[in-house]
Amino acid sequence: MRESVGERRRRIMEILDQHDQVKVAHLAALLNVSMITVRRDLESMESNGSVERRHGMVARANASPQSAAEDFAAQGTIALIAPERHAYLGAVVLGARQFLERAGYRVVLHPTPSTTDPERSILDEVQREGVDGILFAPRWRTQAQEDSASATLQQLKVPTVLLERRPERHLYLPMVDSVRSDHWHGTHLALEHLVIQGHQRILLAARQDSPTARTVNSAFAEIAAAHSGIDQWMVTPSTPDALGGASRISGDTAAERNSHWVTPDLEDPHWLPTLVKEHGITAALIHSDENALVLSQRLAADGVRVPEDCAIVAYDDVVAGLGRTPLTAVSPPKEEVGRTGAEMLSQRLRAVRSGKSWTPRHVELLPSLIIRAST
Repeated sequence: MRESVGERRRRIMEILDQHDQVKVAHLAALLNVSMITVRRDLESMESNGSVERRHGMVARANASPQSAAEDFAAQGTIALIAPERHAYLGAVVLGARQFLERAGYRVVLHPTPSTTDPERSILDEVQREGVDGILFAPRWRTQAQEDSASATLQQLKVPTVLLERRPERHLYLPMVDSVRSDHWHGTHLALEHLVIQGHQRILLAARQDSPTARTVNSAFAEIAAAHSGIDQWMVTPSTPDALGGASRISGDTAAERNSHWVTPDLEDPHWLPTLVKEHGITAALIHSDENALVLSQRLAADGVRVPEDCAIVAYDDVVAGLGRTPLTAVSPPKEEVGRTGAEMLSQRLRAVRSGKSWTPRHVELLPSLIIRAST
């Protein structure tokens, strides 16, 4: 689908934010439009005072003149490290890549395989290659992997932004910034939505094999235990492989301490309908939404109607809307996390090149709740 004129001109301003000034020919290539089209845009934008044209180049109005070719070349190369075949982080990577390519960076994607510790060698490799910056979305299946990554992050010598991850709070990592979704807030949105609808017996069926999953688990236990509107709650794995080598609720023992952790026979396709019926559960929060689609179908097959008998909120919102009953879902701002991380890295590189100091930062973006038929 072709871009609208307004969207294309917004992109022109984004590029000029990054480059100060650019050759018109470079701009046409970045936008994938003809020289005639981009000249028409620039004529209109110059007439309203947004840009200035200077002998084959264009700059933001009142920008200081410099070599556009030098500025374009100075943007550099960014290594983008992320797991292969990972739908959630794939959306994050897409947002980052789109921003960087529009800003004129060369992006080199390094997919990480599903091995125990693939990222350390890739981080070493990209630093030897002399990249200017790194965007890093680690897999970190277990808490132990997450903890052991600290030494690797401390050894980084290239500006790096973690995507959908955050280093431990006690660590000082001067080369590392981070952008992630606030999954505690996302879990809170889901529970408040269910409580407002009158649900007092709520189940979390969740994975445990990523930092996102572990945060959802600990947030659910914390919020449910303190919520006056929730009479009964329990936590269970969502699939036989959900633990991913982890041990229950890593980093938070609220569910175990209050005897709310249950481990049914997950190989039995009827385990969730059985839990719902035996414990009078009227609502479930399920991570991930791929698991939520499967489990909602199992409920329906066992005569448990969604949402009449059991409401479902999925977590991730990658495919939640595609089921026979479209699922209400917590939707982390996946592409925005990627764009924000890429923009932060770009700002840091520009600060370093101009001799300015940079204060490392950790940014959190708020998920939203998408209401669909399952609640």
